[in-house]
Amino acid sequence: MAIAEKDVKWVEAPRMGLLDKLYLPAIFQGLGTTIRHMFGKKMTQQFPEERPQLPPHYRGVHRLNRDETGRVKCVACYMCSTACPARCIDIVAAPSPWPDREKYPEVFVIDELRCIYCGMCEQACPCDAIELTQLADLTGLTRQEMMFDKEKLLSVFDQTVAMGTDPVRTHSGPLGIASEPQVS
Repeated sequence: MAIAEKDVKWVEAPRMGLLDKLYLPAIFQGLGTTIRHMFGKKMTQQFPEERPQLPPHYRGVHRLNRDETGRVKCVACYMCSTACPARCIDIVAAPSPWPDREKYPEVFVIDELRCIYCGMCEQACPCDAIELTQLADLTGLTRQEMMFDKEKLLSVFDQTVAMGTDPVRTHSGPLGIASEPQVS
């Protein structure tokens, strides 16, 4: 079906004046934007030198917690690896050498490149053995360096305790970790 002639509207091309042909309005508009950016509020942070202000419930690098005697808190129940939607947690359990528990993780590995930092592992853990810390500078040159084993996860615990930056989600309340108020 053809379009009726009365439905067609012809549009004239806009006429450019002398200033438009010389691009002067566009140049002044660009200079104005540049000057606003030069004297406006700076948004860029120089990351290694300036540390960012992270929100209190920021989810960074994982850590495995230690109990009062320095042992790993994990009892190898596989709840964290079952709850993980990214399937980035691998645990191999072994009989515990301690009389107060049946199993402990002989191997505990988290693929930090595969992790989506959702916090499901932290919520699923019945003994508060795994947590996400406030550490944001996660770097590695190879994929193997980003596979955090049990020793590396325990060293993250030691580092965060020494720095005094324990996660605010250490003990969750009845409504879950996100509902807990920030205590100063």
